[in-house]
Amino acid sequence: MLLENQSHMFEMEDGVTYLNAASYTPLPKATYQAGLKGLARKYRPWAMNGAEPPAEAELIRSLFGNLVGAPASDIAIVSSTSYGVAVMAKNLPISTGQEIVVITDQFPSNIFSWRHLAKETGASLKVAPRPEDGNWTPNVLDVIGPNTAITALPPCHWADGTRLDLEAIGEKCREVGAALCIDSTQTAGAMPMDMSRIQPDFMVASAYKWLLCPYTLAFLYVAPHRQNGTPLEQHRWNMANVQAEATEVEYPEEFANGAGRFDMGERNNFINMPMAVASLEQLAAWTPAAIQETLRGLTDMAADLARGRGWGVVPDKNRVGHFLGVRPSSPPPVNIGAQMKAKGFHISLRGGNSIRIAPYLFNDASDIQRTFEALDDLLD
Repeated sequence: MLLENQSHMFEMEDGVTYLNAASYTPLPKATYQAGLKGLARKYRPWAMNGAEPPAEAELIRSLFGNLVGAPASDIAIVSSTSYGVAVMAKNLPISTGQEIVVITDQFPSNIFSWRHLAKETGASLKVAPRPEDGNWTPNVLDVIGPNTAITALPPCHWADGTRLDLEAIGEKCREVGAALCIDSTQTAGAMPMDMSRIQPDFMVASAYKWLLCPYTLAFLYVAPHRQNGTPLEQHRWNMANVQAEATEVEYPEEFANGAGRFDMGERNNFINMPMAVASLEQLAAWTPAAIQETLRGLTDMAADLARGRGWGVVPDKNRVGHFLGVRPSSPPPVNIGAQMKAKGFHISLRGGNSIRIAPYLFNDASDIQRTFEALDDLLD
């Protein structure tokens, strides 16, 4: 189902063509208003209903779970992708001589903890090479083998949207006994995902991109067989019997059941929680499938315009539908983003020569056409 243009739900300024949703999405108007409600809680804490933030936390756990095909009990509320990856690295066994599989130029939040873990344990990173046609899956399957302990991957490359088939990769991981860890920051909310089909051990997604949420919020899926692990923090809200008053002398000694044991401290953020509720409820109304289909029309148009100029673009079947990278015939200047911004167009340069175009539901075909015309002016 194609969605109608949703620009009325955002505060879009005249003269701004925003095609940088893969960096940050603007907040919907309803999310902004919910944030004002959250600010009022801290501004006048004596008037706050203290039961609201914990209830909102449980609601967003459920809302995110529904977006990715998982029960609320499998979702932890954390602060960032790097936090979620640190949880994974703390709770997965690995031995000297084993390998952690990643892809070339993977996003750093999904590299640093694994690099540190490899150094600590005598393991190594094994890097799948970039494919010319954008189809990462054969290259990843080739490097997964008997020595693979962990595969730490995204559903698509963050620089250009080139795809990985996580269902096929997950099957190979189970064959060799490797854990599958996913960073879905660039896909969660913008395309259908089903944890029951992929069957990862862990999946994390920062919420400030395609989930339309504020910064410093992320969600961590934890498979049931990984839910007896050790969290990074110990606090009132990730222990058993979270209703316990902080004035009790004897505190619980057991962690909470389910993925909630991995929740971050200060989970019940007065400001972020109502904002996340507003955004995730809107995403549920639109549905990731409809968002993907709608944005695919815009990125297909961008791909056609790029090919018409002789620029490099991977086959459409090998990329996601909500953003793409196009590579001009000559490397663009490193400040192409700043030059385009001065003209009112917001895009990103990634990987040195890939111009990333990431539209959202407030964009239309004229935005894509005018962006390429502006690029022509700068790249001639």
